[in-house]
Amino acid sequence: MPTLLALSGSPSPHSRTAVVADHVLRRLSHAGYDTAHLAIRELPAADLLSARRGEPEIRRALEAVAAADGIIVATPVYKAAYTGLLKAFLDLLPQDGLAGKTVLPIATGGSLAHVLTLDYALRPVLAALGARHVTAGRFVLDSSVERGAGRPDRLRPEAELDLFQAVDEFAGALDTAASAARAALATAP
Repeated sequence: MPTLLALSGSPSPHSRTAVVADHVLRRLSHAGYDTAHLAIRELPAADLLSARRGEPEIRRALEAVAAADGIIVATPVYKAAYTGLLKAFLDLLPQDGLAGKTVLPIATGGSLAHVLTLDYALRPVLAALGARHVTAGRFVLDSSVERGAGRPDRLRPEAELDLFQAVDEFAGALDTAASAARAALATAP
């Protein structure tokens, strides 16, 4: 089964974006995928901003990206773009850092005015990093994430259904890629 890594680019310790990423990972984990979540804000800021790829935590994060078959890139939208925190991390990846990977972009924000961030800001960067397939992403309104007061955080049902459609398409693309890779190995001399 493919291994999946969620990268969440929110600087907030109480991030709605991380809630959405965890929701996605739970769905994929229940489907049998091996999942992990990397909150970029937990990496050492000085190492991240100074591009110190050799520092242990940065190196482990980059190795996790390299080892994953699929990547979920989740970011809040600030000023009509993905976060600088996510950008700083993506800049550490080699030019082909997402080569051969299937990627699901997810953005969260306060207004539907920012929905195009997925296609006009994030998708080009993911493609430039060599992603084999960037699936249809999803934008989740902040108001659709209900923070738990004594209960777990959750998504409103309509947002959850829309998000899970994207997750299922992502899983289908991962499975197709894994089948193609197995077929190529079986026919290789």
